[in-house]
Amino acid sequence: MISTTWVALALAGLAAAQDFSIPSGWSNPSTSTSEGDLATDAQNLIGTLSIDSSNGGVQGLGYWQSANWLTGIANLDHFKSQTTNQQAVTDALNGAFSSYANYDQYGYNDDALWWGTAAYYGYRAYGDQNLLNNAIATWKNVNNYVITDAVASSGSLSSKSFSIEGSCNGQSMVGGVFWRPTSDDQSVNSVTTGLFATLGAYLGEATGDSSYTTAAAASANWIKNANTNSAGLPLDTINGNNCQVTNWVFTYNTGKYIEALAVLASGDSNTWQSTLENTIVAATKNAPWQGDNGIITEGSSDSTDNDSAGFKSVLIRALHEAWARNSGNGDLTGLVKAYTDVQWNALESLASTQGNGQTWFSTNWPGPGPSALVPWGQLAAIDVLVSATNEN
Repeated sequence: MISTTWVALALAGLAAAQDFSIPSGWSNPSTSTSEGDLATDAQNLIGTLSIDSSNGGVQGLGYWQSANWLTGIANLDHFKSQTTNQQAVTDALNGAFSSYANYDQYGYNDDALWWGTAAYYGYRAYGDQNLLNNAIATWKNVNNYVITDAVASSGSLSSKSFSIEGSCNGQSMVGGVFWRPTSDDQSVNSVTTGLFATLGAYLGEATGDSSYTTAAAASANWIKNANTNSAGLPLDTINGNNCQVTNWVFTYNTGKYIEALAVLASGDSNTWQSTLENTIVAATKNAPWQGDNGIITEGSSDSTDNDSAGFKSVLIRALHEAWARNSGNGDLTGLVKAYTDVQWNALESLASTQGNGQTWFSTNWPGPGPSALVPWGQLAAIDVLVSATNEN
């Protein structure tokens, strides 16, 4: 006889299960392009922008964006188990670290962490211990600007010239990371905190040092508990001095949060898996940055480079990391693959132009394609192609 308690628990589990179904309105959620052709397209895309090996700069891109271009290249090599681009990537990452202490060129913790995380991806792809050392040094430097239990209790941090709130809006500020190391910067934001959590989770895996994972978990919990909207998507910023919230919702904030969750869940699924799944569904279905057809519209201007041009690529990269770590969950991986294919098909058919023997991509993924090579359009496309190559 089946107990009523067991039935109640089973029904509760069913009620809590996520809906991974693919929305019927999505445009082209599968691709007929072969893995080999996708890999060729990705490598051809990499060849469209030049890299300065002395300082890591990439043609036409800003500092943090250059790190993301190198990230896409390293991840292609990692997921394809190849070393095709090793020299270019390692030279650029080491050049930037030599040029800017702890990868901090302009005094932004998130800039440093974009590069530190790129160094980790390079280590993962090529086994270069020097790149792992760069990533560790960068993480340790930014660790000086984290709100710890001690900081929250005392209300002070030696590098900051103002009092710090230990809790905001009823939630602990422990785990939040200040955007800038300057003494007057009061912004604790999701992208810096998500980057710190992501890199810490990776370093915990790579080194076996649980202190990285513990810090990553605290930062992921800060986003989850203190700085998300009702759908579970990260908001942008909380002022660490007065608790004022900036409630912008961007793809890259959600991307870094998903990536941190994916890595943390690999080691502790009981704590993190359901949050990961909830966030993936919220990020891909009815998210504020896309149309009903599923195509992302954020950062769609080709006319000038701006930060938002590279945001959406970060989300696609994070979703792919979750895809790669959840091979036994066909519903989750099926949704992520469909979402990636929606973006790739839009890029291929709506937002690309053939010119000078190259494919040029627009940041406006619903189209039309650009009239000239737009470096930030190439940047926005790289993680889509890398992800599509591995998922198909």
